[in-house]
Amino acid sequence: FRILNIAMKKLAAGDFTVRIDLTTKIASYEFDELTTSFNLMAEQLGSVEMLRSDFINNFSHEFKTPIVSVKGFAKFLKRNDLSDNERNEYLDIIINEADRLATLSQNVLSLSKIENQTIITNYETYDLSEQIRCAILLFESKWLSKKLDLDISIDDVLFNGNEELLNHVWLNLIDNAIKFSSEHGKIVIKLVENNDDVVFTIKDNGLGMNLDTQKHIFDKFYQGDNSRIIEGNGIGMTIVKKAIDLCFGEIFIDSKLNHGTTIIVSLPKQKRQEPCVK
Repeated sequence: FRILNIAMKKLAAGDFTVRIDLTTKIASYEFDELTTSFNLMAEQLGSVEMLRSDFINNFSHEFKTPIVSVKGFAKFLKRNDLSDNERNEYLDIIINEADRLATLSQNVLSLSKIENQTIITNYETYDLSEQIRCAILLFESKWLSKKLDLDISIDDVLFNGNEELLNHVWLNLIDNAIKFSSEHGKIVIKLVENNDDVVFTIKDNGLGMNLDTQKHIFDKFYQGDNSRIIEGNGIGMTIVKKAIDLCFGEIFIDSKLNHGTTIIVSLPKQKRQEPCVK
């Protein structure tokens, strides 16, 4: 047990690279299992630490960038030789960056709140169709400015679930569809009630995603190559996935680069015993 004791101390000190092999010391099924379990634990702890480190680094970058921008353009505003157009342009940039900071802060708070939830207790029956219609109207100025064609087909659905939690899902998915659509593009939104579940579908013919982006789309702060040219902070889809998991639902993504994206959300009418986490 000396080997195990030393490895445990290293693990407690933060060395997640430590591994043991008791199988060469003692021929026993129990020690084989202990070796496998310990090494798996060390590997998973290392992965968690890496994710934590990445989260801090990415958040620091996302938070620092608009602050630097605000500071730089505020310095420009102190100059006396600026034209009215230049001054207004710099003020607009500062306002936009301030909005970006506010959105980032709100998203991080929402994500933190959702991640700390393990079960939902405050279920209530509410008008799901009206909730989705309101979410669409909330972005009216955005889809009108891009001259998007919206094809909306929504069944009247009364749904028993967590209204606040699911609102995060619709807002993020609709916002993304608009954000990644080109001008004069088309977005199809459907809500269908079946015997066992309700199915929400949103389809756009915008930028689309490659396979690597689809693989990491739910990772915190992840943004695919195409999304680098579009405003965002890579938290929205993480919130979407966690919220759907908590609601015992499933989300499916079908996308092809430069050929648009289809996202399907399926929510069961009957509450399950365990969230559908994948």
